[in-house]
Amino acid sequence: MKFTVARDVLSEAVSWTARALPVRPASPILAGVRIHADNEELTLSSFDYEVSANSRIPANVEEKGEVLVSGRLLADISKSLPNKPVTIELDGQKVNMRCGSSHFTLAVMPLDEYPLLPLQPPLAGTVDSEVLTQAISQVSIAASRDDTLPILTGVRMEIDGEHMTLLATDRYRLAMRELDWEPADTSIEQVALVKARILQDVSKSMTSGAKVEIGLSNEMVAGGASLIGFASSNRRTTSTMMDGDYPPVRGLFPESTPITAVCDRHELLEAVKRMSLVAERKTSVRLSFSDGQLVLEAGQGDNAQASEAIEAHLNGEDIATAFNPQFLLDGLGVLDTDFVRFGFTHPTKPAVMTGQSKVDEGEVTQFRYLLMPIRFGA
Repeated sequence: MKFTVARDVLSEAVSWTARALPVRPASPILAGVRIHADNEELTLSSFDYEVSANSRIPANVEEKGEVLVSGRLLADISKSLPNKPVTIELDGQKVNMRCGSSHFTLAVMPLDEYPLLPLQPPLAGTVDSEVLTQAISQVSIAASRDDTLPILTGVRMEIDGEHMTLLATDRYRLAMRELDWEPADTSIEQVALVKARILQDVSKSMTSGAKVEIGLSNEMVAGGASLIGFASSNRRTTSTMMDGDYPPVRGLFPESTPITAVCDRHELLEAVKRMSLVAERKTSVRLSFSDGQLVLEAGQGDNAQASEAIEAHLNGEDIATAFNPQFLLDGLGVLDTDFVRFGFTHPTKPAVMTGQSKVDEGEVTQFRYLLMPIRFGA
């Protein structure tokens, strides 16, 4: 095997493929990236029993072949090379890498022990890459990072014809995003539960194409799990779906909110950032809404304290509540409208955050963020 490839193209492809490498591989062989050179193209693959990644890039292939090398090492070396063409050649049990005056030799890993990559599941439909990226970023903020409750580390994808809904919760907040997509079969009804970190990798890496193809399979693979696949341009990710019963979180959104408040999202975002400077870990930022203004407060007792007032438009009676500042910042940060709308039923009950384009326009409900208040002084 021998080929020459542009340094930037190789570095980007290897770095992306290496995302799927397990941090603590069950077998040393799973730390490898497979390189297949054929027909003026390289295919780079990585595999974990949970997720696999595959990337194709153009190359000047002189001799076809296949090799398996350490993925992390290959990624680190590729990033460090000078901006010149890279020539990679298999020489017995070694792989020689040359780039300008730089020369590296990598050990070959046993290719015959490497597992076969799962096939891409059957195409279920396509979705705009920017829409999917935004939806994943909005919802994944609410997914749990606590592995003691693994089911909550996932994002629930509900598909009903041309409509898709993403949901995630960590028990203290709930994010829901609704979007349209183009199903291969408009009668499709399916639910998939996918780890949030896998979807986040998908959203970061599949933005080059206009569309992302989503594949779904109900057929069980090794380990008894179904598959979901994402493909865009020359990249694809295949992941096993999580198994388990996701809690029925949709019903947590209140049917109506008799108290609403609207304020400038950017202004509130910056104010909360300032308040969070004195809000010690696990303490709250207090929000007091009254006619025409919102007063933010943080800190208490002998510790540092801060307060700030910004303009707000309140509909209903005055209300005071408090939130985890980071959770509040997360929600404000993923909204894409100039104004944010809070919907309240009671100071101690969860509040609903939605977007609003203008003060005097209706709320934008494609994305909803339910946030649990915490008691004052906590």
